[in-house]
Amino acid sequence: MSDFFDVKLAIENLPLILSGLPMTLIVSFASMGLGLVLGLFVSLGRSSDLVLLRFPARVYISFMRGTPILVFLFILYYGLPMINIKMPAIMAAILGFGLNSAAYIAEVIRSSINSVPKGQWESAKALGFGYWQSLMKIILPQSTRIALPPLTNVFLDLVKATSLAAVITVPELFQKAQIAGGRSFDSLTMYVLVALIYWPVCILISVFQERLENKFSKFMKSNP
Repeated sequence: MSDFFDVKLAIENLPLILSGLPMTLIVSFASMGLGLVLGLFVSLGRSSDLVLLRFPARVYISFMRGTPILVFLFILYYGLPMINIKMPAIMAAILGFGLNSAAYIAEVIRSSINSVPKGQWESAKALGFGYWQSLMKIILPQSTRIALPPLTNVFLDLVKATSLAAVITVPELFQKAQIAGGRSFDSLTMYVLVALIYWPVCILISVFQERLENKFSKFMKSNP
């Protein structure tokens, strides 16, 4: 068993690896925030009747979903400096993950908005609401509950994907595990340890998602 996972060595290196957890969370939450904002506008463009909005949105979604995020990170951090565009590693990571997740978030938001009955739009129009008023006050509150589970899945994938940021020198969990593995000459133990850290983090996110769903369910019942 010690050949697979050295408990003593794992405990000794736990503080070092955990020191990368705050960076993992910062990149995850910042990227998700960027993805949500951009994803909302991309989803509205994707659903627009205007070709000038719909076509670029579809191309963006297709490109981001069809290219590896690792390649995109390399382009941002190692490629752009060749044309004199430089940015810190953490900014490149947040931008890369945010732009990539926005494509998936856009499709989630679009499908959630489309699932709201069209009568809700008509009712809002009858009350004198404009497009943005109807969207923000009536449609989005209803579609949010529908979007929560798939959005949480996007966020869970994003948290785990942040381990790729190690290749552009972001000092997150996996990069710390690589350092610890190099020092101890036992990379397997460090990789198992970092997996055991990601696991409870993702469990906590799932629990938070369930509580949010329950709150939105109660809100919708009390505001039919």
